[in-house]
Amino acid sequence: MTAHTLITSRPMPTPRAASFDELQTRMVAAETARRDGRERSLVVVPSRSVEKWHEPAAVTQALEERLLCSLLELRDPGVRLTYVTSSPIAPPIVDYYLSLLPRRMRAHARARLTLVALGAVAPGPLSGRLLARPASLDRIRRAQRGFNPCHLEPYATTVVERDLALALGLPMYGADPRHARFGTKSGCRELFARTGVPHPAGADGISSVPQLIAAIARLRRANPRLTRVVVKLDEGVSGEGNALVELDGLPAPGAPDEADRLAERVDSLAPEAPGVTARMYLDKLAARGGIVEQWITGRDLRSPSVQLQITPFGEVHVVSTHDQILGGPSGQKYLGCRFPAAPAYAPAISALARRIGGHLAAAGVIGRLAIDFVVARDERGRWQPYAIELNLRKGGTTHPFDTLAHLTGGTYDADRSTFTTPTGREKHYVATDHFEEPALRALGRDGLLALVRRDGLRFDPMARTGAVFHMLSSLNEIGRTGFTAIADSAEEADALYEHVQSTVRARAHDLEAHACIPASFGSSSAAEA
Repeated sequence: MTAHTLITSRPMPTPRAASFDELQTRMVAAETARRDGRERSLVVVPSRSVEKWHEPAAVTQALEERLLCSLLELRDPGVRLTYVTSSPIAPPIVDYYLSLLPRRMRAHARARLTLVALGAVAPGPLSGRLLARPASLDRIRRAQRGFNPCHLEPYATTVVERDLALALGLPMYGADPRHARFGTKSGCRELFARTGVPHPAGADGISSVPQLIAAIARLRRANPRLTRVVVKLDEGVSGEGNALVELDGLPAPGAPDEADRLAERVDSLAPEAPGVTARMYLDKLAARGGIVEQWITGRDLRSPSVQLQITPFGEVHVVSTHDQILGGPSGQKYLGCRFPAAPAYAPAISALARRIGGHLAAAGVIGRLAIDFVVARDERGRWQPYAIELNLRKGGTTHPFDTLAHLTGGTYDADRSTFTTPTGREKHYVATDHFEEPALRALGRDGLLALVRRDGLRFDPMARTGAVFHMLSSLNEIGRTGFTAIADSAEEADALYEHVQSTVRARAHDLEAHACIPASFGSSSAAEA
């Protein structure tokens, strides 16, 4: 497939695809109603169709609850919202989010909220399981009656979400699944090449070990000093689809035994995901395909990202930039983010992202998406950006930014890399989805929500600073939660982030040592917050 074909081609529409095209024309009315402040309704389905090596049910449920920041949209009295999850959301968690709204709005907001749960986490994407539940679909339809326009707000968009939109008769604010290739590692490399956006040297369309070995050999011929490459599954997420191949100590490129030595290195590659062997990884590469790229090096490396929004009118907006916080064996696993990205390179990557977004908009893509970069600083202090990934969906930076935007009413200026409230105050944050350790199970959800009421941990609506927690449902079982620490400067956001972690850890270890039972956070405590 050529880059030109990638941008312009479109398969012959099936009857279902044609029906979806017609349905999607209604997104213009939904966006117009949002801009005009008129009544509207949305159905949030945080279904994730991406493959992971292993994920406990508690993590699946917690990740489905990351978009509960959308409940803050109920601040608008004309909004009705339906939120779908696998397991029921615990009432104290709902109370917590509604407590972030002004006191006078909470009861009215609760009346405009419908929660739909399918009973429990089960195999397969949430959207597919919802399609198999006629009663749940009927409940969602009933919740939308009298509210127009309505639309579906998914986390990711596949043919399953398309079919769900058709079943509900709601347009979907997300990319048509016919554009899915843009979001694969191979597809986005083609897109970066087509748009002239710098990206690492590499090869796409890899689906066998011989292909991988041949591609690495070509990279070594082009760059004999290459010491490491990264292999990526086409549909891997959060760095867990990546694996490293070390190239130090190999014979010179083109040597007679180069292929044999490369085969040994490939057979001993190091997957980023814990517990995954080289053989398991290579089997999945053969089944699903992927790419190989040179490992970017430099005096100073950062991993920023740009979040874009493409409206139903074809407009491309830079929503935010972030510096990603990475971890894992080789620093490729997404753990959290700092907002905004450093002004030294944020405008440059925003300009590149706009270029990519323009081509996506021309192809008919709408919705939220994010582009990941690596930036390397040279000896003169200049930052060189490389686009490395395109996520054609919401992601780990979506919920922290939406939380900030809903709570402060501010906007992001991509040219200045600053976020300001309507009163002109700058805001920064540090966020994580991976605040986790076994001791947090002793504190649990109710203990954390009780602790939130202490000064320094809750969000202050007057100062518009403080911490907002998410992924609360996984605390009791696996000791994991997430939060966003919002402050007036980068330094204050870092300090608040550390304060929240140290305070919560100290309380958890104290409870663990004394086997205390934490107090609950119910409706009454929500009213006090």
